[in-house]
Amino acid sequence: MTRDRTYVRSGAASSDASDRAFVRRAMRLPLLSPDEEVALAKRWRETQDQTAMHRLVAPHMRLVIATAVRFRHYGLPLNDLIQEGNLGLMQAAARFEPEREVRFSTYATWWIRAAIQDFVLRNWSIVRTGTTAAHKSLFFNLRRLRARIEGGGREALTDEGRRLLAHQLNVSETDVSHMESRLAAVDRSLNAVVTEDGESAWQDLLVDDRPTPEESTILRVDARRRAGWIGAALATLPAREKAILHARFFSEETVTLERLGVRLGISKERVRQLEHQALKRLRRQLGELPGLGSESGGTAH
Repeated sequence: MTRDRTYVRSGAASSDASDRAFVRRAMRLPLLSPDEEVALAKRWRETQDQTAMHRLVAPHMRLVIATAVRFRHYGLPLNDLIQEGNLGLMQAAARFEPEREVRFSTYATWWIRAAIQDFVLRNWSIVRTGTTAAHKSLFFNLRRLRARIEGGGREALTDEGRRLLAHQLNVSETDVSHMESRLAAVDRSLNAVVTEDGESAWQDLLVDDRPTPEESTILRVDARRRAGWIGAALATLPAREKAILHARFFSEETVTLERLGVRLGISKERVRQLEHQALKRLRRQLGELPGLGSESGGTAH
């Protein structure tokens, strides 16, 4: 066991040493001049020269490292953040257009930051944190803006602070509250015990909002019964009134009064009158069906 622990410690130390050596090498690489940058970018784009691509991106590794360090407080390994930043750097090299007269570092910064932010959102929690641009902005800016608004305290946001944050980030106050709760909490296993005897787990406290089998059966029976009542009442209506009600209330796409008037060769106002008349007949027929008045109450109204 002692040998195993020593091996783990020495392996971790070796990894840390190699990481530091990698950072030192990246920081020592000389920066490119604008002319060198343009020439390398054109060689890479036009001939897919791998050497040119490597010479273009290597001096910008320091930009990846500097960006990754700013995201370390999310609790993810720096190595992983740097690797994701490298992917963003490669994306920048693939899409860079030197004729736009923008320095590659300026262009690559956006891709590097976007790649690292996506990685943080995917791995910070097993629960999906946010998908929209507004939620991402809220996730990455909530702590900073809260510190500025509320003086850096760790207390929960006040109502006024929540309103200011929602306004600055263009999100709802509810979104701010939810994100504040998410950032303040940690992931917890549903199998974790909540009592000293170890017999109850968090998953035992979850509420199932779905209908029970009995409730589902009752709903299906009631739906069939109502459909039968309405079908029987509709069968007593004149054909034109029945067609109007079908088109207006029982078809997948509601037909306008104007379109019905064209179809039936009557005015829009006449369709409205017939619809009103048909509904009155339908209510009366439903009220006269045996047992309906006592069982459905307001269904016929």
